[in-house]
Amino acid sequence: MGRVQEEVGQTQSGTGSGGVRRGTEGGVAMVEDTTAYRSYPADRRKRPIRTLRKSAQGWAGGRLIRAASSLGRLHPLAEPHKHDVQVERDIAYRASGSDAHLLDIYRPADMGIPRPVIFYVHGGAFQILSKDTHWMMGLMFASRGYVMASVNYRLAPTHKFPAAIHDVGAAYNWVVANIERFGGDPGQIIVTGESAGANLAMSTTLMTCFERPEVWAKPVFETGVVPRACIPACGILQVSDTHRYRRRKKMSRFVYEQIESCETGYLEGAPLDIGGTELADPLLLVESGAEPARRLPPFFTFVGTKDPLLDDTRRLERALQARGVPVEARYYPGGAHAFHAVPVLKTARQCWEDTFSFLERLEGVSVPFQRSASSTEQFPRDVRAS
Repeated sequence: MGRVQEEVGQTQSGTGSGGVRRGTEGGVAMVEDTTAYRSYPADRRKRPIRTLRKSAQGWAGGRLIRAASSLGRLHPLAEPHKHDVQVERDIAYRASGSDAHLLDIYRPADMGIPRPVIFYVHGGAFQILSKDTHWMMGLMFASRGYVMASVNYRLAPTHKFPAAIHDVGAAYNWVVANIERFGGDPGQIIVTGESAGANLAMSTTLMTCFERPEVWAKPVFETGVVPRACIPACGILQVSDTHRYRRRKKMSRFVYEQIESCETGYLEGAPLDIGGTELADPLLLVESGAEPARRLPPFFTFVGTKDPLLDDTRRLERALQARGVPVEARYYPGGAHAFHAVPVLKTARQCWEDTFSFLERLEGVSVPFQRSASSTEQFPRDVRAS
């Protein structure tokens, strides 16, 4: 918390003078704290050219990934019915009318008994992409018998922390309250996501276990539903102090600026409440001596050895081991960032099979039906997700 400025009584734009809003959405109690007690410090160095360059790179990267994802969806094997999967799109988990508050549900066509639930949070540096770019994840999980909820959330830099984690927490509450209607078992939820989504998935899991002071975090804890497991993949698990990556290992300016943009876009100038940045830095919370009110669930975490975010996964493994929390960590030789989203890669296919193997060994989680062929083998070379 050393980087947090003194309390300035600042409030979020559009929230008036501050306070607490309460209400109900989709049968779920909603609480929003509109008061900001202090703000995350901005970098006082004037860097207009660098800022413009990073914005252009992020815009271009997002456009490229969305285009690749849309192109992949045109392939016949990307059609859900080819995998016996049904999709229900654009379900509102908050009554805001915003696309940011929608989720999709992927589920097996032949449901039978209630299925384990995958709660999936997309990545994209907190600033780009959506549930729509991550359709392949839905097909992967649903074709193996899981019900998957893939969620949107408000994106930075327009919406600073804690907007994204606030939204993801609200989506989790909605899933707990409503997933039975879609054939899912709310007692068998697994929370996962990649990159920035890994950060949000891990923070959501921690909100179910730690009784947090943030008003918007309290409804998540009050569900009383701790996920059966958390799977943070290739995660940026501490958003503050992104310069640590450069201190640990030399990297190109381009790569570093993409990582740094997570901090500047998500945190810089963000209105913070009494919880500070702890739910933007879930790794620091796990590394701390803070004791949860409920036991943390088992973790499965993975990363490629060529991923610049590699060290966060290593730290997470050590921190969970120190706490006595069951953890399986996998490090895939030569894997780049989010390599598992390219199923043509041998390492990606192995990663998916390792993930399903972990899920099938979880206590309290039923094993869905298995296919005669690996789901990862059914996707052609040009079907890719972000």
